[in-house]
Amino acid sequence: MRRISLAILFACLSWALMAQEVIKVKYQGARPTISDFANAILFSGEVDDNDCDESSNAAARAFERFQKGEPLEDGETFTLDQKNGFLLYESQYKDPDNGDYLSRYEMCYWNEADQKHKLIAYNVTSFHNGKHSPGQFDGLVFYRYDNATKQLEFYGNEAMEVEYMTEDGAIVSYRLPRSGKDITVDYWYETGKKQKVMKWNGHGFSH
Repeated sequence: MRRISLAILFACLSWALMAQEVIKVKYQGARPTISDFANAILFSGEVDDNDCDESSNAAARAFERFQKGEPLEDGETFTLDQKNGFLLYESQYKDPDNGDYLSRYEMCYWNEADQKHKLIAYNVTSFHNGKHSPGQFDGLVFYRYDNATKQLEFYGNEAMEVEYMTEDGAIVSYRLPRSGKDITVDYWYETGKKQKVMKWNGHGFSH
């Protein structure tokens, strides 16, 4: 039952992003930055409280305040590293009865070897008391940017071999790189956590 429920929840995020199809990226200067990609993805649709948009809405509102220099809400932090093409928004909540909750929203991109495309990753991960606790909108999704058309398109996770549960019962989460090019994969077992690395190869990842 748990496996089926998680599959449905993760599908919600992917469905919402696929529905956007093609997204135009607006930018100034010679090339887009991680901020430009974040603006394109987070504000590609109307920011509201629809079920499959709730997670992106929270990040979009916080990013909007951050860009305007306005204070963030209690428990919110924003890290923007333009040089390394990395963005991180964190929202933390402390419950006196149930402990600490943390949601992480990451975004980064890679220049592909053909020099014509960029691969953009958007990753949402939730934690409860320091352990991965998948929420309704958790998941790793990819977009591909065409330098010539200046457009983003949803890029299927099948090619990246993204998974959220393993046959031996581990729940899987991902961490995007702020430095370097590889994605860290965490496998959360009842007995502890294991890790592996998805290595960037110029057009995708080697497992």
